[in-house]
Amino acid sequence: MNKAMLKKAAITSMALLTLVGGGTSAFADGKGKDHDRGKNHDNGKHNGNNDNKGKNDREGENDDEGYGNSKSDIRLQFKDEKELKWALEYIIRLASKGVFNGYEDGTFKPQQNITRIESIVAAVRLMGLKDQAESQAEMSTKLNFKDADELARKYPWAVGYVAVALEKDLFSETDAVLQADKPATRLFATTLLVKALGLEADAKAKVNSQLSFKDADKIPAGSVGYVAVALEKGVITGYNDNTFRPNQSVTRAELAALLDRTDSQLPNNDAQAITGKLKVAPTNGTVVVVKPDNTEVTVAIDPNIFIFRDNVKASVAALKAGDEVLLRTYLNKAVFIEVTKSAPVQPTLHTETGKFNSVSFDAQGKMATLSLTKEVNGSTQAIILNVSPSVVIIGDAALLTTGRAVEITVLNGTVYSIKAI
Repeated sequence: MNKAMLKKAAITSMALLTLVGGGTSAFADGKGKDHDRGKNHDNGKHNGNNDNKGKNDREGENDDEGYGNSKSDIRLQFKDEKELKWALEYIIRLASKGVFNGYEDGTFKPQQNITRIESIVAAVRLMGLKDQAESQAEMSTKLNFKDADELARKYPWAVGYVAVALEKDLFSETDAVLQADKPATRLFATTLLVKALGLEADAKAKVNSQLSFKDADKIPAGSVGYVAVALEKGVITGYNDNTFRPNQSVTRAELAALLDRTDSQLPNNDAQAITGKLKVAPTNGTVVVVKPDNTEVTVAIDPNIFIFRDNVKASVAALKAGDEVLLRTYLNKAVFIEVTKSAPVQPTLHTETGKFNSVSFDAQGKMATLSLTKEVNGSTQAIILNVSPSVVIIGDAALLTTGRAVEITVLNGTVYSIKAI
């Protein structure tokens, strides 16, 4: 299939994926903005000691735990949530799309190294090809890798994903073995995701690029273009010490960041989501979103909904009318909401009373600040407020003497009217 058809497939298939069958629940993340604030978290400080001690950490080699969830739900809450830290938003966004999820025991294990098969499945799902990969036709494919029998024995549910990955040119023509359990390196993941974006031609055109990393000599000549494109697209970055570390293993949290950034580059990556402004604050277990075309959609809120506001986890009560949001649904319920732009702060108009103290004036002779004393919780306090250039004095200004009771109108901390009582 050519690259144009690949992009068409990505566009038509990016509907919200469900976690059914033995997919790869080892993957979860989401969106394209670089929420790590320049800290290069996709490079991370991975934990090379991933606690598996050479054993399969999925409670049995034939289990798909950590890869896929045979249940018809998605997991947006993890027991080890505190360990997710910077990667939490990436992971939740991908989980809400069914790309990358947690383990059956309720954990995500962010510091565990990701394997090549997990990376491949994640890439295929990110492209919106989960249904195709899990079709009977793809699942029954006879693969030509030398270790195909081992894949079929240990991860039979992944055969279709590998078949689709081959069809989409995610492998090199010289790959003779799959090495499913081999840890995925930064270079492997980078190359895989650039191919998933359909940018292989761009990568080949940049094969003679000069990379400035101190360890650039560790990047194979044929892979230089893939790294150059990934850097250009913001899919991956180097480390603060100006190294790329191509052979370093990738953790689950780091892969989440890479997937999230790749997702932003896919055509119509929001086709499966709802974007718009909240019409009102959520009430009665529903949320109403006004879409850009001014149509309204009302969605029930899942009890386990995950909300991000100001890059941190928030509650439903934190959502306000006018917030611009990205909302994802699962089984017709809102499971994820990200506030992409907060609603404008509404003016708050109120009156206060106290005793007039003094005023100050600016260079133009206009009232600049007002000082008054008032009783607060049984004690007398002096407060100073800014005064609007258009302030109105109600009544006789001569009555504004020290100790005189006054009533002022305040809008967003600025005095707009003063009245002697």
